[in-house]
Amino acid sequence: MKLRFAKMHGLGNDFMVVDLVTQRGMPTPDQVRSWSDRRTGVGFDQLLAVLPPGDPHADFRMGIFNADGSQAEQCGNGARCFAQFVVEEELTVKRDLLVETEGGNIRTELLDNGQVRVDMGVPSTAPEKVPFLAEEARTSYVIDVGDSSVEVTPVSVGNPHAVVFVNNVARADIDGIGSALQHHERFPEQVNVGFLQIVDRRFARLRVYERGTGETRACGTGACAAMVAARLHDRLEARAKISLPGGKLRLEWQGRGSPATLSGSAKLVFTGRIEL
Repeated sequence: MKLRFAKMHGLGNDFMVVDLVTQRGMPTPDQVRSWSDRRTGVGFDQLLAVLPPGDPHADFRMGIFNADGSQAEQCGNGARCFAQFVVEEELTVKRDLLVETEGGNIRTELLDNGQVRVDMGVPSTAPEKVPFLAEEARTSYVIDVGDSSVEVTPVSVGNPHAVVFVNNVARADIDGIGSALQHHERFPEQVNVGFLQIVDRRFARLRVYERGTGETRACGTGACAAMVAARLHDRLEARAKISLPGGKLRLEWQGRGSPATLSGSAKLVFTGRIEL
């Protein structure tokens, strides 16, 4: 059977989005890997599946699959594309949605300026929530990586992140340190690694090495985690912009116990049909 899909992106972080509410079937990990290939497939960082919710209060469930076929708990850029997709496909007329994900429920809102705001919920720095193996809870930890040491701030935004502050993000060893931290034994479920350069108290630059994908043009949950880490170290104001290779996101986090929100664009690239 042929499956209808849309190719979308949020700041260059690109997705294949499929409606599995009105269509039947579920792609296998092998199919996801094949479709993600940028030479022989559709090409994407992640596949997003629109599913019926298990939570009776939610509007939809968002299934998230990495390019290597593994599942992800959360995705901020994907959530914006997801919210835009379900409205454009007329799966709902609501502009405010409660979306169920593996990492917890999130809220999305289509704004009048064409952007999408996502409430990612309350982030956590508790080691067991990330998860991160630590004898005591601290804001940051020094981890041995090869012959050097790296200071990381672990944050959960529904999925695991480690934020590393750098002086110049353009010169950071994204692949080397990112891969080493991602597979470090202290992150039992692996981790997304963000490299954050503070420019001033309202602006920062970020690059993210994602689990199951590698470096991407943008990462919404990574930006939220970076905002949390910067606020905990008193490096950014409660409202700030974070620039990624694909563009800028607006972030807000008032502090512990408050939800983290991000706002940005969601763009349709093309639609198509593919053999399931």
